[in-house]
Amino acid sequence: MHYLRLHSIVKKYGEILALDHANLEVSRGDLLAVLGPNGAGKTTLLRILAGIEEPTSGEIYYDGSKMGKEYAAFIRQRCTLVFQKISVFNATVYENIAYGLKTRGLPKAGIEARVREALRVVNLDGYERRSARKLSGGEQQRVSLARALALEPEFLLLDEPTANLDPQTTSIIEEVIRYMNNERGTTTVVATHNVFQVGSIAKNAALMLNGKIVETSPVEEFFQKPKLSGFARLENVFLGTAKYSEDGPTLIDIGGGVTIEAAFKKKGRVTVHIRPEDIILSRRLVESSARNVLRGKIVEVSDQNNVVKLKVDVGKTFTVQITQRSFKEMDLNIGSEVFLVCKASSVNFV
Repeated sequence: MHYLRLHSIVKKYGEILALDHANLEVSRGDLLAVLGPNGAGKTTLLRILAGIEEPTSGEIYYDGSKMGKEYAAFIRQRCTLVFQKISVFNATVYENIAYGLKTRGLPKAGIEARVREALRVVNLDGYERRSARKLSGGEQQRVSLARALALEPEFLLLDEPTANLDPQTTSIIEEVIRYMNNERGTTTVVATHNVFQVGSIAKNAALMLNGKIVETSPVEEFFQKPKLSGFARLENVFLGTAKYSEDGPTLIDIGGGVTIEAAFKKKGRVTVHIRPEDIILSRRLVESSARNVLRGKIVEVSDQNNVVKLKVDVGKTFTVQITQRSFKEMDLNIGSEVFLVCKASSVNFV
């Protein structure tokens, strides 16, 4: 049974249709990424989930029970929404994080323990007495996240939590999101326009376009969904598990019996991208210094002006780009057996 379910949700602002019969299912303990471009309706969807907005029409279910007007008050006791636009009080970091706990009547000792733990998790130890308004944008976003973490919500909603932040801060925030979900079991929905972030943090993903959820799937399958190309034409994006020894290469298992080698040093879950133009295709195996050699069959051919794009199944499907002249000279077609070769340095961590 789904924890939260939106059925045929419509939201209008005057003549503007923000949500168009949107359907979304969130399972307890999930970390769901809602991917879509600006204006797709992601923020409106989160505001309805959080009970801040009422839908114009449609139904909301909680643990299988249909909710009515009582939903807003009910979910606000269980849910926290961290907005894209950072908002901190003109007070110390401690007072910002403690505010929600004080309104809930927690004792002083309990508040202090939760604030310090939240600051530890977001890597802001020692910031208690600093003015929140004088922090950098990234630090303020971490304070906002710590404020949510301290409340220990059942259900956490995050609207573009890393938008316009530097890579280091983005990495910290993504780690906090994973921690909340994996260690605390917090059911989490993240709205993002960053397709790489989906593979980095999510368990499941939904694609949102023009106010509708058009695709949902486990993240391992998400990049293979055909409608994703309507949002972002990304090719050769793979989710995998990386491992390495101190004196050896990084090996990444991307599924389908395919392991690739990368020049960077990473362990654990990673998302990687290989540009089609960085892959060399040949009919025969040739000696090369390139670390990745894969054998497969052409399953799709797309003629695009002066270049031909080929999809090659090697256990996972890779996209390769070659010239029309090369395509003709090698006498290629669907079903042709080929070798794909690329350098470890061409495997990009994203």
